[in-house]
Amino acid sequence: MSSMKALAARGYGGVEVLELLNVPIPAPGPGQIQVRIAAAALNPADLRLVSGTFKELAPLTFPHLLGGDFAGTVTAAGEGAGRFVPGDEVFGLGLPRTARGMAELLSSPPSLTTGTMAEYAVFDADTPALALRPAELPAERAASLPTATLTTLPLLRAGDFAAGMKVLVIGAAGGVGGAVVPLLAARGVHVIATAVPEDEEYVRGLGAAEVIDYRSADTAAATRHRHPGGVDALVNLALAGTSLPAMASLVRPGGRLLNVAFPSPGADTGIETVYTTARPGDLEEVAALAVKGVLRSTVSRRYPLEQAAQAYADLVNEHVTGKLIVAIGSA
Repeated sequence: MSSMKALAARGYGGVEVLELLNVPIPAPGPGQIQVRIAAAALNPADLRLVSGTFKELAPLTFPHLLGGDFAGTVTAAGEGAGRFVPGDEVFGLGLPRTARGMAELLSSPPSLTTGTMAEYAVFDADTPALALRPAELPAERAASLPTATLTTLPLLRAGDFAAGMKVLVIGAAGGVGGAVVPLLAARGVHVIATAVPEDEEYVRGLGAAEVIDYRSADTAAATRHRHPGGVDALVNLALAGTSLPAMASLVRPGGRLLNVAFPSPGADTGIETVYTTARPGDLEEVAALAVKGVLRSTVSRRYPLEQAAQAYADLVNEHVTGKLIVAIGSA
């Protein structure tokens, strides 16, 4: 059987359990496609699964191949794979097959995959979390989009944001912020972003109207000083959700507190946690927005597959702006 290179976890733990292995190339079954991966993007959730946080809900088998966001070329299709055929350029988001329990929690879950930090991966084809990649959208940019945008679109639907609203975005310079800030700004929202000084130009380029340096100033105090009447909504992308109730007073009566960070606050806090999910047409809309330039490139660093473990170490140990990408093959 032919083999491929893939980044795998030997067992539960941190980045120290990651290593590059030679493993069999996965073959597609009925309703599945095999993809030669051109690029894959890192997400904190990749490491959260490996840490064992969700082992009761989604136990992993080892070696476990990491990665969910990707872009690549369909190389084989199983019976009933539907809209995809070999040669199609695709991008999207997958959850590890052993995370089926997590997928069942979502109304429209991502595709299930064998792991995208690899030369090849297999996906369940019948899902809105996979889409054709336009030729005008480079593979690395496409790989950086799925988790960020499929988290942002549910946020936008939940918040019902309109022009003129003032919205505080906590963690604006991170991966999801690269989609939240420009899509809010495109709706005419006045975005108040938290970021360190070296990222101010970046988040203003995304569309932020104001920037608060959370390292040198208390975010809540600075927001109250600038906006004594409060903000219309708070969107949390970075702080542990359990720390948010103390910031609820920043939001005007009737406003929204939306959270995507882990762990989430309790259900009785008035804070709504929004989960990454895909509706039919979402990724097609995302691709069009990227091609038009509404969504700009947020790729800040690139690594070869041989350095994928180092990329995850950098994600954990260094200040990261935007998205980290592992370049795997040609597209």
